[in-house]
Amino acid sequence: MSQPLPFVIDPTGADRHAEYQALRARGPATPADILGLRAWAVTDPALLKALLTSPDVSKNGRAHHPAFQQTIGTWPLALWIEVQSMLTAYGADHRRLRRMIAPAFSARRIAELRPTIRSLVTELVDALAALPPGQVVDLRERLAYPLPIAVIGHLMGVPEDQRDDFRQLVDNVFDSTLTPEQAKANTARLFEATDQLIATKRDNPGDDMTSLLIAARDEESDGAGLTDVELRDTMILMINAGYETTVNVIDQAVLAMLTSPGQLHLVRTGEATWEDVVEETLRAEPAIKYLPLRFAVTDIKLPDGQVIAAGDPILAAYGAANRHPDWHGPDADTFDVTRKAKDHLAFGYGVHFCLGAPLARLEVTEALRQLFERFPAMSLATPADTLRPIPTLISNGHQELPVHLHAVE
Repeated sequence: MSQPLPFVIDPTGADRHAEYQALRARGPATPADILGLRAWAVTDPALLKALLTSPDVSKNGRAHHPAFQQTIGTWPLALWIEVQSMLTAYGADHRRLRRMIAPAFSARRIAELRPTIRSLVTELVDALAALPPGQVVDLRERLAYPLPIAVIGHLMGVPEDQRDDFRQLVDNVFDSTLTPEQAKANTARLFEATDQLIATKRDNPGDDMTSLLIAARDEESDGAGLTDVELRDTMILMINAGYETTVNVIDQAVLAMLTSPGQLHLVRTGEATWEDVVEETLRAEPAIKYLPLRFAVTDIKLPDGQVIAAGDPILAAYGAANRHPDWHGPDADTFDVTRKAKDHLAFGYGVHFCLGAPLARLEVTEALRQLFERFPAMSLATPADTLRPIPTLISNGHQELPVHLHAVE
């Protein structure tokens, strides 16, 4: 069967919704061009779930992508498949790495973080309330960014004076408009900053996940512990995933409420909850639109007769799948907090389901609750259709989210 020409994924993320529709129109899975790399973009939720739980699909490009070395040498998003952490692990390696990280996100640990998160949100909202009443405020900069940075900094033990540096480095990891040279330079700086943090924590351990991971690395002698590279790359994964994604969910949830007054009214009258808002945001506007990459371990025959050949890259198109009409009906593109089934793939699926999902939900829910309680007359300061997406095919957010916190005269 002949394949269509690859669909070119826009690296700037300029019109994600039109892109989702165009991809879905090409079938459950279609060849796609991702910054020059050919992959299969999977948009059908049933097929995507099947692939995400299949032993015939791996995240380990070193083992299962024949062109791995060539790809990491030339592809701007090479870091996404080059790192050695549970993000890119397969089988027993993934189970080993996940087992070492899971305690940081246990129900008990998340419950212990609740007062800290509530206090951090209160502090940020108090700072917003202290601003001059007529000032236009960028909520992405003033709330969506600092909250998850503070939370993941607290969890990982990142000193406050290093958090801004990590923020810029992480932002660049998600930026798909960088050249390969720029991306490599950013990766080198990220590795250096993470190695410095490890060295600092090794000399001065604390009650944080970085210190626990270092202890696990230094104390394990049976070969089951983290290698030096796995330690570094695991920390990069946790800082990246714990920060960038939550920023975007806060951003998208606030925007959804400010552009859907009827939906906000449902929350204020008790007909829906802030938890409903968070779940519908995760469904309609997931923080990650596309997640690179997985690889076929063997030939995989698709329902329409196409074949994903062994070694072929696979792109999980979460944003398109979440809005698929076969899953959520003809109104799948509509933001509806009363939707009975808000199922989504925003945190992935199967063995790679995001460990930090409960923490992200807690942060976003608390941020929304306090923000809208304190500023009931808040409104967008610019038309929604003029907001600029962040330049990436991976993340789903805006460069700024300008609002009036108080009623505009």
